[in-house]
Amino acid sequence: MSEQMYRVALASRPEGAPKPENFRYEPQEMPVPGDGEVLVRVHYMSLDPYMRGRMDDAESYSDPVPVGGTMEAGGVGEVIASNSPHFKPGDFAFGMFGWATHGVQPAKMLRKIDPAHGPITTALGVLGMPGLTGWFGLMEHGKPKAGETLVVAAATGPVGSMVGQIAKGLGLRVVGVAGGADKCRMAVDTFGFDACLDHRAYDTASDLRKALAAECPDGIDIYFENVGGKVLSAVLPLMNRFGRIPICGMIAWYNAGGLGSGAQDPDVTGPKLWRTILVKFLSVNGFIISNHFDRMGEFLTTVGPKVANGDVAYVEDIAEGLENAPKAFMAMLKGGNTGKQIVKLI
Repeated sequence: MSEQMYRVALASRPEGAPKPENFRYEPQEMPVPGDGEVLVRVHYMSLDPYMRGRMDDAESYSDPVPVGGTMEAGGVGEVIASNSPHFKPGDFAFGMFGWATHGVQPAKMLRKIDPAHGPITTALGVLGMPGLTGWFGLMEHGKPKAGETLVVAAATGPVGSMVGQIAKGLGLRVVGVAGGADKCRMAVDTFGFDACLDHRAYDTASDLRKALAAECPDGIDIYFENVGGKVLSAVLPLMNRFGRIPICGMIAWYNAGGLGSGAQDPDVTGPKLWRTILVKFLSVNGFIISNHFDRMGEFLTTVGPKVANGDVAYVEDIAEGLENAPKAFMAMLKGGNTGKQIVKLI
């Protein structure tokens, strides 16, 4: 094929927050699918906080993106060529195509998407990796029980909103933390949270803790951790005995490298942290959802009907054009998105 495709490559490794010069938008030759492979024209791609970690050359659960390599991302689009009996041109598929207009993947690495079941963008958010993260982390490690209190930060994001809605449906009191009054209203009005606090309205973790204590008079049984930073510092002293903390991310500390310059609060470092875990008998479980994609079928069977009938709501923030992906990504890392951040390529 002589047609060109476009991609966004990692031009250089960022120091602190990513900057425009860390990315490079460029043309490439159109890939040709080999035996058992499928070529997809990507319609929408996902932007997620984990991608910031892939930009650093640091030991982690997955290899970093090499300098000059295509930025990593999941996408959904239309099959335009197939050497697999499982896909034909015109089918829609989800796969890890990267920040690119087209991608080739082995058929066994793709998930077929039926547009008749809803917008294909849901495969990137509420019915994709973020939704699975929220559902799995809550059910597997949060072990929710009716009457308990749950707190989740980034409450209106695709993970936090899934956590809150599932927990609310199981009879828990759900308190969110989000950045801005508008997001807090969304958490309550759209996602059905009992309350939501704007972390930007509190200068210190101590101030936020006092507000959380007022909204959680019986203490906190489950804290779904996807942020770290000031929220974690505020929550820890309020955890009840035998509380559970599923950990899937720490976005507040990503840009600073390592544990970040804001990670020195004594409540979340050193002896005080470990003593809190010990004396309150806390269960703290880190998990990486890519190790649990075998649960996707169960998740879709359980949550898919809830999305279809409106019991689980979702909000998408869609940027236009692959060339604008870096700008949208940098804004997302600072809380500039509302709902699941997606980039429309076509």
